[in-house]
Amino acid sequence: MSDMFTDHVVSDVVSRSKIIDIINASRSFQVGNFLHRVELLAVNDITFSLHSEKPEIFTIAGESGSGKTTLSRLVLRDLEPTGGDVFFEGRSVRTIRSKEDFHNFMSKVQPVFQNPFETFNPLRRVEEYLYDTAINFGRAENRKEAAEIVDQALRHVGLSLEEVSKRYPHEMSGGQIQRTSVARALIPNPKLILADEPVSMVDASLRMAIVNLFQKLRDEEGVSIIYITHDLATAYYISDRIAIMLRGEVVEMGPVDKVLGNPLHPYTQLLKESVPQPQPKDKTTWAQRIGLSTQEVKEYSRTGCKFASRCPKASEKCLAENPKARDADGRSVKCHLYA
Repeated sequence: MSDMFTDHVVSDVVSRSKIIDIINASRSFQVGNFLHRVELLAVNDITFSLHSEKPEIFTIAGESGSGKTTLSRLVLRDLEPTGGDVFFEGRSVRTIRSKEDFHNFMSKVQPVFQNPFETFNPLRRVEEYLYDTAINFGRAENRKEAAEIVDQALRHVGLSLEEVSKRYPHEMSGGQIQRTSVARALIPNPKLILADEPVSMVDASLRMAIVNLFQKLRDEEGVSIIYITHDLATAYYISDRIAIMLRGEVVEMGPVDKVLGNPLHPYTQLLKESVPQPQPKDKTTWAQRIGLSTQEVKEYSRTGCKFASRCPKASEKCLAENPKARDADGRSVKCHLYA
């Protein structure tokens, strides 16, 4: 293994000004039975960065099975890449081994998951988790000190300690418990929140409240958000940049107004047709959630472009050769049409 993965030395291509720097990251899995096993590239050669000095909402969008959650697990260090690497503040996450290093990493990178009720034990009061988070991450030495920090975090999400005190998860609405999950993530003062489908289990009225909260955290608290979703409506509404994933690959990435406003890749164009056209000055018109097709393993293992079998513009080259990402009209697009 390269020294850049075993030392704490920053690579020449990685800057400490980048909070996250993902370089050619890949992750493969073996699927099938002992008679027929196939290597599935759940994440294939993905590169992007988020800069510390400019907080943003970076969206990873894709259908179920596109690899976006696997990519999030690489960022969170739940999985190690089988190719390439993930750097946090200039340091390879592969080198995070000790308990102290992991604790420091998690104080700066906090997750918010899809189902908020899985975050909290139903037999334990919600505020106990919040107190523990403040104390365990060194924000407070005791419950009295923690109470002020917990209340402040809850007020950032439109709640208060008084509202959640002595309540169990089942005594709170889905919107309240999800906002409490975000408050819990805020307590360590993170630089990055990774939100994996955070609005998929709440109703439409609360969905906008939560995504507006992410914008507020970016603008007022300087927190960057990696927002993972299959809902292009909320993605268009809140994102600064967006990456469209298909079968483990990013097929188009750039400013959200370009990628979703004027998509170049045939797959992104197909997705755009699933939602109402946005008005240039009113992103709230994209308020409808869309559903995307289910994945097929054969598209993951295809030699050429993963979208070739469904693409109306596919050529023989598309079937035989996987395209490289190229710059076109202010974004990156992985398509032979722009070679």
